[in-house]
Amino acid sequence: MSRDFIFKGLRFLMVIAIAILGVVLLIYLSKLTAPFIIGFFLALIINPLVDFFQVRAKLSRGLSVFASIIIILGVISTAITLLVNEIITGFAYLSKIVPEKFNQFTINIEYFYSTKIIPVYNNLLIMFKDLDQDQRSTVLDSVQILGSNLTNAFSNLTQSTANGLYTLILKLPNMATLLVISLLATFFISKDWYRLIKKMHQIVPDRVHDKIDQIHSSLQRALLGFLKAELKLTFLTACIVLIGLLILRVEHALTIALIIWIVDFLPYIGAILVFLPWIIFSFTTGDITLGIGLSILYGLVVAQRQLIKPKILSSSIGISPLATLFAMFVGFKLIGVLGIILGPLTYIFVITLHETGIFKAIWTFIVSPPKKEDIIIYKNNNEANK
Repeated sequence: MSRDFIFKGLRFLMVIAIAILGVVLLIYLSKLTAPFIIGFFLALIINPLVDFFQVRAKLSRGLSVFASIIIILGVISTAITLLVNEIITGFAYLSKIVPEKFNQFTINIEYFYSTKIIPVYNNLLIMFKDLDQDQRSTVLDSVQILGSNLTNAFSNLTQSTANGLYTLILKLPNMATLLVISLLATFFISKDWYRLIKKMHQIVPDRVHDKIDQIHSSLQRALLGFLKAELKLTFLTACIVLIGLLILRVEHALTIALIIWIVDFLPYIGAILVFLPWIIFSFTTGDITLGIGLSILYGLVVAQRQLIKPKILSSSIGISPLATLFAMFVGFKLIGVLGIILGPLTYIFVITLHETGIFKAIWTFIVSPPKKEDIIIYKNNNEANK
């Protein structure tokens, strides 16, 4: 075995070890520095708005950052206030209509029980009397096991829901602290953005400056594109729901559409949180027309998301629809629902590393080590930067 082959293998193992160590350190440090990571990405997102205020309005950098954060928080607060106002109005309407619907629901259940369940029960009782002792014992044991399983399932569901709510309440102070520190980190990072970039340029060799700028611009484009794509999709869903509810002549259609617009940000489980209980309730209370209409409306919502989402994502973050669909599927298979979001973003990051020549540089390092002249030039550049 040649000496050159051994050194190539050692350099390959070193690259793998550094990559694994980097991932482990990133996961560990992300738990300790989560507010600052969030602040960095928020600063990356609001940076165009901050530059706009600084250049066009002639404001200082700190005042531009403050104005941008205040405007964004103001828009979010206004939207939440309008939404809460609509929800309060909707709940006031529901407080009047729900008792009447609940009484109707109870009457329908009693009617279903007396006309469907009781005859079946009587028939089963007649059949049960015709069985011998062993068959009766088998049926009784099966019924007891089924009842026990249903009771345990309901008990576990109730307990897990209560534990989840309790855990969420306990985490509220930590979440509030995380939010405040993240906003402060966003302010200071965005305020010193270009100074931090300049400092990083002084530390990093000149020949990798362009690569870092390309990675930065690609990540910013991907994040902003993903946010725009999600806003387009959820807004389109809300419009379809609003039009459908107006056609079905549902009262407070705007309130319901706004609620669905908010919950639709949750991948796959968004709109169904509203539609599924509503459809079941409509069919149970005998409102078959509304139940069928809501079922068709939900089918349209699901169809438009599945058909349009890859196209909108691809046009917003700059990759083909097939690659977007593939990245979403792989991400979903690897880490679940969160992978639908992280899959395309990870794909963009990997493609960016490839386009900037990072993988080629790593392969070159493995195949042939840096020459002595390159090391001397690197040292001279560092000394000049200092």
